[in-house]
This record gives sequence, C-alpha cells and structure tokens, in this order.
Amino acid sequence: MRIALVTPYSWTYQGGVNRHVQSLAEEYISRGHYVRVIAPFDPPDRLSKVLHRAEAEDREIPDYLIPVGRTFGINANGAVSNIPLFPSGVVETRRAIEEGDFDVVHLHEPTTPANGWDTCLSSDVPVVGTFHAYSTKPLPNYIANAVGARRTLNRLSARIAVSQAAAWTGRRWFGGNYTIVPNGVDIDAAPTGPKPETDHLRALFVGRPDERKGLPVLLRAFSALVEHAPARLTVVGADPDDVHRILAHPELSDHLDLKGRVSNEELWRQLHEADVLVAPSLSGESFGMILTEAFAAGTPVIASGIAGYSDVVTHNHDGILVPPADPQALAEELQWAHHEPERLAEMGEAARESSQRYAWSSVADKVMDVYERAIEVPEPRDVADRVRRRFGVTPSDGLPWAPAVKLPSLDPVPEGGSGRRKGWIRKAAIGFMALFGLGLTAIAAQKIGVDQVAEAVVRSDISWVLVALALMASSLFFRAWSWFFIAKSALPHSGLKRRDFASATMIGVLMSATLPARLGEPARAISLARHTGRARDTLPVVVGTIVSQTMLNILAILLLGAFVLSSMDSVFHGGTRQILLFSLIPAVLLLAVIAAPTILGNQSGKGRLARVGAVVHSVMLQVRRGLTVFRHPRNGAPAVALQLFAWVIQMLSCWALMFALGLDSQAGLAASAAVLLAVNVTAVVPVTPSNIGMFQVAVIFVLHKGWGISTADALAYGVILQAVEMATAVALGVPAMLREGLTWSDLRTQAIASAPVELEAYPQRKRSQEERREVTYTR
Repeated sequence: MRIALVTPYSWTYQGGVNRHVQSLAEEYISRGHYVRVIAPFDPPDRLSKVLHRAEAEDREIPDYLIPVGRTFGINANGAVSNIPLFPSGVVETRRAIEEGDFDVVHLHEPTTPANGWDTCLSSDVPVVGTFHAYSTKPLPNYIANAVGARRTLNRLSARIAVSQAAAWTGRRWFGGNYTIVPNGVDIDAAPTGPKPETDHLRALFVGRPDERKGLPVLLRAFSALVEHAPARLTVVGADPDDVHRILAHPELSDHLDLKGRVSNEELWRQLHEADVLVAPSLSGESFGMILTEAFAAGTPVIASGIAGYSDVVTHNHDGILVPPADPQALAEELQWAHHEPERLAEMGEAARESSQRYAWSSVADKVMDVYERAIEVPEPRDVADRVRRRFGVTPSDGLPWAPAVKLPSLDPVPEGGSGRRKGWIRKAAIGFMALFGLGLTAIAAQKIGVDQVAEAVVRSDISWVLVALALMASSLFFRAWSWFFIAKSALPHSGLKRRDFASATMIGVLMSATLPARLGEPARAISLARHTGRARDTLPVVVGTIVSQTMLNILAILLLGAFVLSSMDSVFHGGTRQILLFSLIPAVLLLAVIAAPTILGNQSGKGRLARVGAVVHSVMLQVRRGLTVFRHPRNGAPAVALQLFAWVIQMLSCWALMFALGLDSQAGLAASAAVLLAVNVTAVVPVTPSNIGMFQVAVIFVLHKGWGISTADALAYGVILQAVEMATAVALGVPAMLREGLTWSDLRTQAIASAPVELEAYPQRKRSQEERREVTYTR
C-alpha cells in the first residue's frame, strides 16, 4: 500500500505526535509498504531560533521524509506548537500528495489550520485523520467551527483518536465517529533486566519546559522530598538554563541531573535506570507516550490524574495518580516511593505487562484496518450526495452522521464538588456588576438624550482619537519601565528583563479592564513572579514593588489635584478637595503595610495564633523589601521620573480627546487633568468591570460642573475615553497573554503551584492499599 503520513509539526522540534508518526512510518516500511512522511522541516539556523524562540534540533533527513518548509512557534493549549503558517508549506504539501500517487493519506491533527485543512479539502484520495489533542476551551473551538472546521473535517474518510480524551475533543466540538487507536511503543527497543542498585530514589522527568508539563510543581515537591529522603531527579528534554530559571531553591541543583535533549538510545537508558517516572502535567494531555515508554522499560509512573493520563495509568497497579498542580500530594507519593521499594518494584513489573497493550505491531494492525475501511467507503449515491460530501454537509466516511454533543468533563472532580458552582456564582456576580455599570450609563444617556450623545460621538475626529490611543499605549510602557527600576532595587539578582515587566503590566491592565475589584494587580504580580523561578519566595517582594508604584501613583494624584486646584475657580474647589481626601484612603493602607512588621513584632510564641502571626510578620517583611527603591536614588530617581511622566502622557491623551470632540476651546489641559484625577480616584476599588458606569458619571461631574460642558458632550467624552482605555488594554494585553501562554486560570494555577510543601517523617509501618490516595473522575 502507498501511504502518505502528513504531520503539521516541525520535524526538528520533536514532540509526541512526530515520534508517533516516525515510529508508524518505520513499522509500515519494515512490512514492505511504500511510506512517505510529509512534514515541515526547520534547519538549525538563526531564523528558526527567531521564529520559535528556541534552537532547532540538527537532524538528518531520513529517506522517507519529504520536507515542506518552515514553521512558526505559537503558544497553544499550554505548550508551544510549531506549525506551518506560510503559504509555501501548503503548496509543497499539496504537490507532494498529488505526485505521490498514494492509496491513502493519513493526516495527523486535522484540526490544525493551513496544512491540515488544505489536505482535507484538496486531496482526491481517502484521507484518514488522527486526533491527538485534548481541548476543553470553548472559545478557540467555537471560532474554528465558525470558519468551517466542522465541514472541513467531514471530508475525512475515517477518524482515529489516540485516547478517550482525544475522542472526547472530537465528539464534543466537531461531531463524527472515532476509532480509538492508542499511540504505540517500541517494545523491542526497551531495555530489559534488573535496574542498577542504588541507595537513593531515582526520579525522572521527560518533557519540554512548557507551562502545562508541570515541571515547577515537581521541583517544588522535590525540594521538600530531599529534606527527608536521599533522592536525585534527572530532567530530560528541558534546557538546563530553563530549569535553573524556575528553581525555587538554588541549592536544589545539587540533587538534579540536567540532560537536556538526548538521543533515543539515551532516553531508553534513562527510563530503565529510573526508579519512577514523574509526569506532573497540569492539563491538556491526551495520551502521554512517555508513560507507555516507561512501562516498556519496567518503570512505574507517578502522574497527574488528568484525563489523558488516567487512560494509561491504572491507579495503584502500574502507577500512581495524584491531583494536578498539587506539589504536596506529589511530594508525599515520592516519599512513599523511596520508603517502599518492594511495592515500587511490583508496580514496575505490572507496568511492563501493561506496555504490551501498546506494542507497535498491534497498533499498526489497527491503523491498517482503518486505512482499508477508508479506501472501501462506498462512492456517493448520486450527484446530490457527491455535492454534499464535497462541501462537508454530510460526512465522507459512509457512516451515519454523529453531531457534536455536550459531554461531561473527563477532568478530576474538585474536592468537595463545589468548584464549578462557585465558578458560576463568580461569573454571575461579575455579569451582574457589568450590567449594573452599563445600566448607569444607559440611564444617563436616556436622561441626557441618546441622540445628542450619539451625535457627539459620531462627529468626533478619528485622527485625534488615534493620537489619544497611541499616547495611552505609550504611557503603559513607561509604567512598566518604572516598575523595572523599582524591582531592580528589591530583586537585584532576579535576572528579570524589561520585557517581563512589560508583559506583566499589559496583563494586569487587561485583567483590570475585564474584571472588577482591581484583580489586575495580583494578576501582574503573579505573572512577573513566575519569571523569577521562585514564585513562592519572591511573590511578596513583587507585591511590595507594586506597593511602591502605588505610592508613586498617589503622589501623581496629589500633584494632579494641586494642578487642578490652581487652575479652577472657587466654585469647584470643595468637590475637588473631597476627591483628594478620598484618594488618601489607599495611602493609609500603604502606611499600614509599612508599619505592620513593627506592630506585629517577631512572633516567637507557641500555638496556632502565634504561628499565623509569624507567617504574617514574615510576609510583611518581604512586602516591605519592595519599598527599598526609595533608599537607592540610582534606581529611585528614574522610577519616580518615569512613573510621573507616564501620568503626564495619560493627561495628554485625555487632552487629545478634547480636540477630537471639539471641546478644546472650552476645556484645556486643566480639564484633562481633572478628568484623569476623577476617573482614577473612582477606580480605587472599582465596583464594576473596567468601572463602567461610574467612569462616565465621574467624567460628567467634572466636565459639566467644572467647565460648563453640556452633559451630552461630557457623556460622549466619557464613552470615547473608556473605549480608548479598553482598546489599549486589549491591543497590548492579549499579545502579552499569548506571549506568556497564560489564561486567568493559569495565573491562579501558578499561585497554587507556588504553595509551601511540608513533609512529615515517614511512618515506620507501610501504608496499606486501602489507605492510599484515591483519585475520582467523571466519565
């Protein structure tokens, strides 16, 4: 049979999908089939490093590989996917399929745009699609279906899923019929024989330093383990520099063996010599080939109890499942692995037996059955049926259509089962507050006259609006630069770069624009702390740097108030004084933070209250470290200057909008300063997302009362000013989130992963199987 294996992922940035494709190709070639792998190929040059932010592997091109151009690294599903986005790759893939005269085209990850979709739509031979990914996020899948993913996938002659998790993804978002064929493992290549003897626990991690692989969680757990048991952790696949960057404690490096990228032979050796493989992924894994390879080498695993891994690991038989993002649970299981080697050895034998289910000889037979079924799909009954298949209205696999259906989650049930309910309550509360803010704006517009407000908005000069947008955006970069100098004093050896502060600032602005109660502040603190590699230790200090920046903001507000008072008549002085007094509330809170360590003192007593007091005292001391910039003029002077200059730029942005609405003759720079003062004071604790409603009320109050501008023009000004702020937040925040590969839930997970881990001395008696941790899932 003539077989084309098409993969969208770069051959020189190897991942699980390409390893699967390579092994499947070599298995079929050994059986006498004609096989060609069509895949992108990035040479190990400077351009590849720029496009992927990592060096390409220097690999030889095998005889069966047809390279089809470069790829671009994008953050997707918590990892970096190296996929072809260039037209040349699509053209070369199509040409290779047309010239190959293949009997079947086997497309891996058909949901991938460009190569994947074009292969589905353009190929005249049967196309079999294998779904590898596990995706639970609605938005990207809704967008994909909106632009035609479901109809495109209906062109497939057969569908394969590598696991129940991958099949769940297909059935949930795209519909269709799926044959589950797992990833295979080369049983014959796995080492045999006893493991080398040692007096310490040998743990192994294999994977890239992607966020979802959970390496920071493992390092946090391992730092607690080595205090109670002799152990070494070998890290394969992750660059040593990346590992050192995320170390919670530098002294942990004495217990690490960092191998970086290794050959297949070396990987098999590491798998065989390890006592246990640790796979602490947070989410997004559909199968986990490394688990089955560890099984083949006779090595049990301790893995996160996520959907893809729970399909492979039988809890308490060939491995252990632990809650994801829980370093405490992971540390406890590693401690058990050291103290009960006999039970661990029994699991290793069970793991080797379990690996037989994934032997390539069996997997290749199942895939071949799907090929034959795809080739034998009946021809369309008539012209109408042919047209429906051609346009993806009906499936091309000859099976009854199975529409997409809402399925229960495969992820672990949160403890107490109330996580989802609390999530819905939180979302409902945010939605209610947003509607409340919009209602305030609508009521104001109704009383003023919607037509007058709309007319004022329509007649605004777009060129001045764009100037205001550019000024607003540039002010954020100056704020980030100021933060950099503040942190330089508090964290002089952190290795943080200016772009880290820029990304964290933009993420914080985006979160503040979409969530109430200034949740952008903790978001940017967590986002920056994760770059230090010691999030638990440095997060309070980072919070302290934000406190320092807040003090500079209060100084800016006071200066704005003084400028406004000196530029206005006495009629409006009383209201301005009230605004200034209200702005001093956060200043009082800041003084409390500064004085807290002195008031609490060094808590050395006994009891729960004393321990809590000691923890609070320690955290407050770390927060106060963030204020050290004011003792270092070399960093303090530029920090103050840049922060105040950012406020000046924001004031100029507000002034530009006066020109946009033709209000510059009535209200000048002082009015712009008053608007900036009012909206920032009302946003001290915003009640609604982005302070909608209160924002417009504050603008109307200032411009109408202070400068006699009509309420219609004042409301129009408030609407446009907030639109400029929102547009700035989205335009800068979304790219920053993509660069960091983060969502709001990811930021929350980072905080969980940085939680302290404390192990007690291991009990002398062994835990029975009934006492072992149970992990519950929905199916």
